[in-house]
Amino acid sequence: MNKQIGSIEEIAAWQDELTAIRRDIHAHPELGFEETRTSDLVAEKLAGYGCEVHRGLGKTGVVGTLRVGNSTRSVGLRADMDALPMQEVNTFEHRSTHDGKMHACGHDGHTTMLLGAARYLAETMEFDGQVHFIFQPAEEGIGGARAMIEDGLFEQFPCDVIFGMHNRKNLEVGKFAVRPGPMMAGGGFFDINIEGVGAHGARPESGVDPVVVAAQIITALQTIVSRNLSSNETAVLSITQMHAGDAYNVIPQTAHLAGTVRSFSEKAMATVENNMRRTIEGVAASLGAKADFDFRYLFAPTVNTPSEANFVSDVISEMVGEENMDRNGPLIMASEDFSWMLQKVPGAYFNIGNGYEGAVQVHNPSYDFDDAALALGASAFVKIVETRLARDD
Repeated sequence: MNKQIGSIEEIAAWQDELTAIRRDIHAHPELGFEETRTSDLVAEKLAGYGCEVHRGLGKTGVVGTLRVGNSTRSVGLRADMDALPMQEVNTFEHRSTHDGKMHACGHDGHTTMLLGAARYLAETMEFDGQVHFIFQPAEEGIGGARAMIEDGLFEQFPCDVIFGMHNRKNLEVGKFAVRPGPMMAGGGFFDINIEGVGAHGARPESGVDPVVVAAQIITALQTIVSRNLSSNETAVLSITQMHAGDAYNVIPQTAHLAGTVRSFSEKAMATVENNMRRTIEGVAASLGAKADFDFRYLFAPTVNTPSEANFVSDVISEMVGEENMDRNGPLIMASEDFSWMLQKVPGAYFNIGNGYEGAVQVHNPSYDFDDAALALGASAFVKIVETRLARDD
């Protein structure tokens, strides 16, 4: 389909400006709770559009508010602002200028789309009620959503409903997807510190090898999902880090493992955590070592309110056509801390197409957001507000 089909004409006309904003943010990535430049840019834009601007929620979070008419109805729209701690390998002009930091998940695009929506709604004011534009820091496993909530986000800016959007690279530009009920997995990170007894590499019998202990733990942990969860549950346990030793001829004193767990229910997450602890401590003890286990539950499952997911489907299908709106999108094993906001306020999280099958996926050092989706995303947010807060003329 034509990439601009469904875009609001005025927003489509801002394509060059939106692209410039997005690429500027991409070139200056900031990690969670460090988004000072990005927050400054967002606050300046919102103020220029005529929004009330509030700063400091969740340290670097920004909220812009528009009020039109006398209705007390309210809608929250959320975008994330932080980058990832990884090195970009792209060579285009707007590549990251900060070593070890990269917008590899498209938050630069999400922020720009919400700014585009704020500008349009501030200029047209074709709604009756309040809109809160929520620019969240630290989505990438650092707790930005909960930080904003704990700082009084929904007490200061009450929302009847809230909506968020994320780009998806295996979905063509011009298409959208949502799912009623559970949509994205909950997630936790863990660290395992193993202490053995260091020794000479030629005399392993004089020590307790933490590398062997780590290997046995890794193997044993792989049985938890297959042997401790019902086959009706979906969960993933991945070891993503293993560190031990510095020399060829030294058995180290310690080893470190780390990784992530994902599941679609808090009950399954608790089952995995409890069995991990039992397995880690038991395997280490059986081999004469000790192990400490630290598990951090960072993301709740993202569960869309069915009525709001259906509302999103209805609104966006009118915008881009029913054939371009997947009303029952796939379950996604990745996690999203917008889930904490959905535990407080009814709403929905949905995907906007940002590529094609086989495109470079998020969290890849060659990733870049496709700017062709900017006007579409901003238009989707606008249509949601204008429909939800339609004037009762």
